[in-house]
Amino acid sequence: MEEKKLDAKSIVGFVLIAGLMIWMMFNNIEKEKKSMAADAEKAKTEKVEKAREAAVSKVIADTTKTDSLRVKALQGSLGAFAYSASLPSAKENVTEVSNGVLTLKIANKGGYITEATINGFEQFSKDSKKQVALIQQNNANLNLQIHTQDNRILNTKDLYFEPTVTKEGANDVVTMRLKAGANQFLEYRYVLKPKEYMMDFAIRSQGLSSVVNTAKPLDMEWQLKSFRNEKSVSYENRYTDLVYEYENGKDNSLSAASKLDEKSAEAVTYVAFKQHFFTSILLTDTPFKTAQLKSENLVHDEKIDTVYTKNFVAKLPLEFKNGELNYNMNWYYGPSDYNILNSYNKNLDEIMPLGWGIFGWINRYVFIPVYNVLSDYIPHGIAIIIFTILVRLVMSPVTYKSYLSQAKMKVLRPEIAELNEKYGKDPMKKQQETMKLYNKAGVNPMAGCLPALMQIPVFYALFQFFPSYFDLRQKSFLWADDLSSYDSVLHLPFYIPFYGNHVSLFPILASVAIFFYMKMTTGDQAMSTPPQEGMPDMSKIMKIMIYVSPIMMLFFFNNYASGLSLYYFISNTITIGIMLVIKNYIVNEEKIHAQIQENKTKPQKQSKFQRKMQEMMEQAEAQKNAKGNKK
Repeated sequence: MEEKKLDAKSIVGFVLIAGLMIWMMFNNIEKEKKSMAADAEKAKTEKVEKAREAAVSKVIADTTKTDSLRVKALQGSLGAFAYSASLPSAKENVTEVSNGVLTLKIANKGGYITEATINGFEQFSKDSKKQVALIQQNNANLNLQIHTQDNRILNTKDLYFEPTVTKEGANDVVTMRLKAGANQFLEYRYVLKPKEYMMDFAIRSQGLSSVVNTAKPLDMEWQLKSFRNEKSVSYENRYTDLVYEYENGKDNSLSAASKLDEKSAEAVTYVAFKQHFFTSILLTDTPFKTAQLKSENLVHDEKIDTVYTKNFVAKLPLEFKNGELNYNMNWYYGPSDYNILNSYNKNLDEIMPLGWGIFGWINRYVFIPVYNVLSDYIPHGIAIIIFTILVRLVMSPVTYKSYLSQAKMKVLRPEIAELNEKYGKDPMKKQQETMKLYNKAGVNPMAGCLPALMQIPVFYALFQFFPSYFDLRQKSFLWADDLSSYDSVLHLPFYIPFYGNHVSLFPILASVAIFFYMKMTTGDQAMSTPPQEGMPDMSKIMKIMIYVSPIMMLFFFNNYASGLSLYYFISNTITIGIMLVIKNYIVNEEKIHAQIQENKTKPQKQSKFQRKMQEMMEQAEAQKNAKGNKK
């Protein structure tokens, strides 16, 4: 029994040991499988990684090979300036800056301004929602032609600059560098000041003497096609021209009417591409030694709307000093406003067409200050009316003198007619007797002409003032929505030569006023002007002018500024009123006649002019008699 039990225990132990051994064997197999799987995964990962590294190495090798070829190609065409073309900035990108009144976009390619927008001003009309942009859509460029030491000719407008934007206090500074190496470059530097249309601009170079041929100047070309910004293309084009200052303060301009005008100048200190109410100006502290200037008229048919008015080009050489460029300049992009331009004290007010000599003086020192005061407190339409009243009141003594002279001549007309009949066959004697009559009566025949001549400077100055005054732009009055342009009340389906395709009302009113004014004045003039033998009958000519002058006014001013037509309407209406007062309440022809008759009884002292005329006539009479005696 004991042996059986022993055998059973042995069997149980054997089974346990066998099971344990089997479990251990199975466990080892699983570990080996996992290990083998891990090794396989590791091998696979290593293989993938090696493949990736091989691919990256291939890409790098290919890129290096491509860049190397690209650099060699750039060097072949650009020489040292291939350095700039290989930089990350060699892209069609722009840098935008704004100072509140002016927004600029400066391109990497060319380094120049590709957009210049005047904030707060709209094209054509105040509700067009299109801001005035002097530069956009590739209408302008700035280019320097570079001659390199290795006989290449490069244009900066085709090359890429590297931009940098910084701050200097409140000023935004944009630096554009065309690089030939890390420390070799041509630099454009723009400094935009807050709320200023004028910006600082500099062109300088560093370390380029070994790259650029400095034996001759760099040719800089500034070109701009001026956009049409106003309602009347013909009116705007008339005041769009190129103005420049040269030789220590002299100023001149190219013709605004010619199809093509070109001029050259020396010692030029600024060039202005002036549009009617906006302008682009380049100024320099170092005068350009010479300048080639061109203006091309792009308005070929005023009946057709056009995008551009003029194409301006200025070629200006930049001279090297000690192998480098260093020019400090300014750009102005803004309104053609006399008050703004004059505030810079750079003679920029000469850009405004205010007239030469006394005409410009009257505008600068009388009309502009007076109108500025009025327009600061009252609307522009009312300001024009008050301004006109003031001008006519100041000129009323001249009007009085002129009318008084006409009245005196009118009283003497019967006696002059008698002299004409008596001495009709002897013109010299007739003239002598007529002068004696004037002397006895105390009448100066020139007295009526002088007051009229005195009014010419005022008339011409005002004719220049209203089209040039920026503040009238897009200011409305009554039916006129823009006092700087025509006041159309009817659009015509056809075009009338010299008149247009619309009807302006203020010119019609002004023409009516001129008609009645001339009917009053020319009638009296005709009555006061003695007929002269061999001369045309002035009375007939004046009667024709009564009708011709208003028609000319109507055609001429239909496309002009409504503010100017408003002035002439008010002015002539006031003049008619003043003359009626003078005629009916101040000048009495009966009293004038009595005074003339009294003057005849008094000894009269001749003026120098009268005495000189008398001597000349006597000499002529003596010569005539001497010739007659010889015969």
